Amino acid sequence: MSRAAVVLLSGGIDSATALAIAKSRGFLCYALSMDYNQKHRHELSAAKKIAAALEVEDHRVIKIDLSTFGGSALTDAIPVPKFHPALRMFQSIPVTYVPARNTVLLSIALAWAETLGAMDIFIGVNAVDYSGYPDCRPEFIRAFQKTANLGTKAGVTGKSFRIHTPLIRLTKAEIIRRGTELGVPFKWTHSCYDPDPKGRACGACDSCRIRKKGFVEAGIPDPTHYFSSKRETHPKTSDLRGFGKGVS
Repeated sequence: MSRAAVVLLSGGIDSATALAIAKSRGFLCYALSMDYNQKHRHELSAAKKIAAALEVEDHRVIKIDLSTFGGSALTDAIPVPKFHPALRMFQSIPVTYVPARNTVLLSIALAWAETLGAMDIFIGVNAVDYSGYPDCRPEFIRAFQKTANLGTKAGVTGKSFRIHTPLIRLTKAEIIRRGTELGVPFKWTHSCYDPDPKGRACGACDSCRIRKKGFVEAGIPDPTHYFSSKRETHPKTSDLRGFGKGVS
């Protein structure tokens, strides 16, 4: 008998692939997206297209305004870094980190899962080719899963929540290859932190660069539409070597 699962769906490569993996494992998928007043809200349109294409049971978009607190280039009047040399090594957490975002997202997913009677939650976090965010690490996921089972009615009455992270040890290229195998419509996914008004990617933020690096290394054409710029938007493969490597 199929089990229900809540899948966090941002509209990017990782979350779309995580959704496809959940479906391939036989789960009835309930997709959950967050409108937290992020600058790159175009990703929500992408999430809706992906949810429809992958035929989820339900897709909810929850609004919670994290720009009230700010503190991130994605939610505050802080420029999104472009072609910043420090992004190559991630010696410090970048300004695109949104304070406690994954904690908030997983908490809301947990609330919906418990209401549905679903004991499984999928999230597309990655600790290999990523921006160095602390809430993408395996130890954070383990801690949240323990919290979920300690702080819910379902958890204390004998059931057990599981947080699935099928991509956490994969490179971006491996994720793209896996998603391609599962029929993920990557042409609809959105990764850019600083798109133009039409939703076209800048090609210069760390998220765009990690995305492009992944397609190059996967040997799969990048379907992303980048807006024209005087600055480089298609770096050479040599320029991408070593970019996006985080610590797990």
